[in-house]
Formats: sequence, C-alpha cells, structure tokens
Amino acid sequence: MAQLPQEFLTRMQDMLGDEFDAFLTSYDAPRTAGLRVNTKKCRTEDFPPLVPGTWKKIPWIPNGYFVPDGMRMGQSPLYAAGVFYLQEPSAMTPAARFPVEPGERVLDLCAAPGGKATALGAALQGKGVLVANDISNSRAKALLKNLEVFGISNAFVTNEVPQNLAERFEGFFDKVLIDAPCSGEGMFRKDPAVIKTWEEERPEYFAKLQKDILKNGVRMLRPGGKLLYSTCTFAPVENEGSISWILEQCPEMELIPIEGYEGFSEGNPAWGDGREELRRCVRIWPHKMKGEGHFLALLKKSEDAPETRIRLEPPTRMDKKNKAVLEEFFRDCQWKPDWERVQIKGEKVYLVPELPAKLNGIHFLRNGLYLGDLKKNRFEPSQQLAMTLKASDYAGSVSLSPEDERIGRYLRGETLLLEPGEATREKGWILVCVDQYALGWGKLVNGVLKNKYWSGWRLKS
Repeated sequence: MAQLPQEFLTRMQDMLGDEFDAFLTSYDAPRTAGLRVNTKKCRTEDFPPLVPGTWKKIPWIPNGYFVPDGMRMGQSPLYAAGVFYLQEPSAMTPAARFPVEPGERVLDLCAAPGGKATALGAALQGKGVLVANDISNSRAKALLKNLEVFGISNAFVTNEVPQNLAERFEGFFDKVLIDAPCSGEGMFRKDPAVIKTWEEERPEYFAKLQKDILKNGVRMLRPGGKLLYSTCTFAPVENEGSISWILEQCPEMELIPIEGYEGFSEGNPAWGDGREELRRCVRIWPHKMKGEGHFLALLKKSEDAPETRIRLEPPTRMDKKNKAVLEEFFRDCQWKPDWERVQIKGEKVYLVPELPAKLNGIHFLRNGLYLGDLKKNRFEPSQQLAMTLKASDYAGSVSLSPEDERIGRYLRGETLLLEPGEATREKGWILVCVDQYALGWGKLVNGVLKNKYWSGWRLKS
C-alpha cells in the first residue's frame, strides 16, 4: 500500500490516542469483501445453497455475507441476474440502518454507483418511489444499470444538482439518504489510489459541499421524515462538524439513535460543536470491525415543521387499441402493471411512479420501468421488464443451472439450442433464467432460441 500522508497520521494519532497503534496495524490486514442479497428477488437464507462455499453472515447486516477468499462473485451468472450486489461491509451499513418501508417516497441524493440505492429500492418492494440522483452523468448511467439489474421498477433516476431537485421536491420525501462526497479517508486500505489524491485541505473542501447537500436534503423532507447522512472518511470536519452545522442551521432537525451493534463506536461531541447528542452518531473503525472506515448520523424532522403540498402527476389514460395489445402479452404474466400508471411515448411503454406534476427541466435518465416497445400491433418486452420477473412469473421460461455453458453464450448474445421440453412452451417469448432467476428474453422457434439479451449489457467474448 502507498505511504499514508503524514498530516493524516498526525491528526489520526490526536484523535485516537492509545488506539492509534491498533488503527495503524489494521492497514496490514487484508481488505474484506462482502455481498448483499437482493431481498426483492431472493430470501437471505436461500442464497448460500445457490453458490457452494463457506458463507458467513455479516453480523450487523441482515442480508449480508462475507465473500470467501478467492471467490470471484462478479463472474457468477447470479450477479448478472441481480440476485446480489457486491459491496464492502461497512458501506452496507447506512441502508441497513435506514428504516425504509414499502410505499414510502425515498430519495438517494448522491446515489451512484448504486450500492445504497439498490438496497433502498429492494426495501420498497416495488411500492412507493425511489428517486436516485447523481450529479455526474456517467456515474448516473452506471447507477441506472445497477437499479435495472436489481429489478427496481419504481425508480426515477436523475442527473441533477441538489438545489434543482429541492425546488421541485420540497417537503416530498419520507426518507432522504445522503452518502456524501467526502475525502475518502476510510477507503485508503480498500483503494490505495485514494491516498494519492488526499491533501490536508480536502476535508475542508468537502465539508463545504456536504453542507450545501445537507441543506437541500432537509428541504426535501416532509415533517416527521428521516434523513440518514453517511461518509467514508474519518475527518471530524466532514462528520460531526457537518452534522453540528445542519443542527444549528435547521432547528427543526434532531439527531435520533441508530440501531446499535457491539462494534459500533459513538460520535465524539468534541469533534463537533460540543453538543452531547453527537454521541448518537456512529463511527465504524477498521481496527474494531471487519470493514473499512464509515460514519453515520440519523436525523428526524419535527412533526411541527411547515408542510409543503405538491401537486402530483395525474393518472394516465391509454388508447384502447394499445391497451389491448399490452393486455394480450401480460395475459401470460403473473405480474401485471397498474394500467393507470402506464405511459406510452412513441413506441416505448413505461410504468411510471407517482411524482410531482411539475418536473420540467429536470435531467433524468429513466422514469419508472421501461416495459418494452409497441410495434405493428405487437408488444416486444424489454430487458428491464425481464429483470423484475422470475421463472414462475411468466408462462414461457427456461431455467438453466449456473454451470450450464449456454449461460455464458446467452450473456454474450449468442443463439442457443434447447432440447424438447426444456422450456415451458415450444415457441414464442421465453424468459431465460439461471436457477429460476431471470437473465433476459429469448424468442423460441423450432428449438432455436433467438437471443434478446440487451446488447448494451452483453459480455465481450
């Protein structure tokens, strides 16, 4: 690993005192890899039998497992099926400690690449809405793909500065998560390249950004709503300092306790403005837990805060002819869209979540679930629709084992041959699955499965 900056070491020694040597020794330990099961698709306890190996639970993450040494889970077809997300254990903690319920309106304000957004989306179970935003367009594209692979059907994926969102979503959300951009000190062991970018001034620079993001996050929260703030840095100015500032600026906000774990450490009032409530923050130290450095703070907006009423987009009405075509396809599908929320734009068909009526000018990559295309009185289902289904949801399916060499060929976009009786029907649209978990579509004719796996996701040969 690259040499740690001396200014960083001096400050950490001041912060940790007698614990500094243990902290320093933790950098010699191997980094810990983890995965989080997608509970929208798979029960946590059903995951280990899918992949032979010695799986140990991450004790503070209900649906998390440590990845066994040497296991390359990113190459598993179950990863392509969205059954799990690869994520460092400490980074799983914010979403795991945020009490999101199905039907709520949730915002992930700094969401890319999607580790926390996919967890929040899974918790919603397709009900309510998840607005997932990132200021970077390229990062927002990666975010969109991860949400689609996970089968999140109710996401509005935006690419905006927080202030623009705050002007349209004031008082709209039940829950707001801010995994803030930060100096990244907690990631030095995981990604030594971060060390090279670190300078003594970086924490102050990011603290200014964090205050602006926090201010806009609070503005978008309804009375009684909750905001979870997290960083992957040790710097007090970015952690207790930023929380002290928002509590000073927004007296309607209060720090509330986070569900504990024996390895969690509390926040330090002396690293903020001295208020005792800062002990309700959580710090994760790499010398105390099997994970990297992280900071969390959970805040609640007073029920007495002024309420903002936002006019919502009204339900849509579909042309009868188009609806008949769609209904014919979905006759074979256990899952049905809410027809009042189906929108048709040109040939493309979307299932959209309930959002404010006035969103003109907001840059977005996707509004809801892209269902597919209407073409000459027929409907062609999308890759994104496939990812929300499982084998039993659709009348035509084929489920291959993870070891079947045809899975790799399918993911590369190749045509497959199926034996008679392998698929649940002999022709038409087929949902291609691995262990009952959907990978995408194929079109079956005379035992030949024409590949419909989306070209943008195909593996290179």
